[in-house]
Amino acid sequence: MKIAGAPISWGVCEVPGWGHQLGSEVVLPQMRALGLQATELGPQGWLPTAPAERAAALAEHSLQAVGAFVPVVLHSEVDPRPALEVELDAFDAAGGDVLVLAAATGQDGYDERPQLTPRQWQHLLDNAQRVADLARERGITPALHPHVGTQVENREEVLRVLAGTDLGLCLDTGHLLVGGTDPVELVVQQPERISHVHAKDVRIELARRVGAGELGYTEAVKQGLYAPLGEGDVDLAAIVSALTAVGYDGWWVLEQDVVLTGPPQGEGPQADVRASMEHLRGLAGQQG
Repeated sequence: MKIAGAPISWGVCEVPGWGHQLGSEVVLPQMRALGLQATELGPQGWLPTAPAERAAALAEHSLQAVGAFVPVVLHSEVDPRPALEVELDAFDAAGGDVLVLAAATGQDGYDERPQLTPRQWQHLLDNAQRVADLARERGITPALHPHVGTQVENREEVLRVLAGTDLGLCLDTGHLLVGGTDPVELVVQQPERISHVHAKDVRIELARRVGAGELGYTEAVKQGLYAPLGEGDVDLAAIVSALTAVGYDGWWVLEQDVVLTGPPQGEGPQADVRASMEHLRGLAGQQG
């Protein structure tokens, strides 16, 4: 099992006003101290933008790049590929090989989203396919990330992307559940479409309040929507078993989104990442 970290587990997020943002000079050494050997790249600008400098920042801490979560507006008539070329150049230099693509709304944050017209949906599917083809041409694996507050959030929308493109999915076990998709069912029914995994655990009562519109997504994260692996309501054991059975050999990225109100006291997020890593390795060990 290839386990990687993600800066969002330390509260590092692309959303303005998300919370206290830790620098890479804090997070990367902590990742390495936990025994992680790889990380997603975090939001644009968190690591150096220049490809060689980005690669050097990771190499300083003996970390490999997995790839990056990249929100892109796909439902517009504007071709998103030219803007992505710079990010893909950075992938080449830093060694990342997974483009985790989110269907951004064009607005900041994940608390609201517009409803798309049929024409906008066709743009989304066409552009997603174009981006996927571009990534593959450059040796990068594309993975569409269903995500709360994006244009691909709920079960119907996930299935629409699967039917309308040949994109693989980033199985984010938390966002899928919050959006109303059973991640276990998805893995069992379409395991061949899973090309990347974000391992999350979710407190279901908070997830239901988000789904019912009673609680905003950001506020839910602040209240502890995501739990360390093994302490929430996602059936991770079933997911690990199902993906192991079909020979999944991609990354398992530890992602427990948090909002920090200030500099962490004591171990801070490290403690939860350690607990999640140990739990995931334990599940993998049960597979023999």
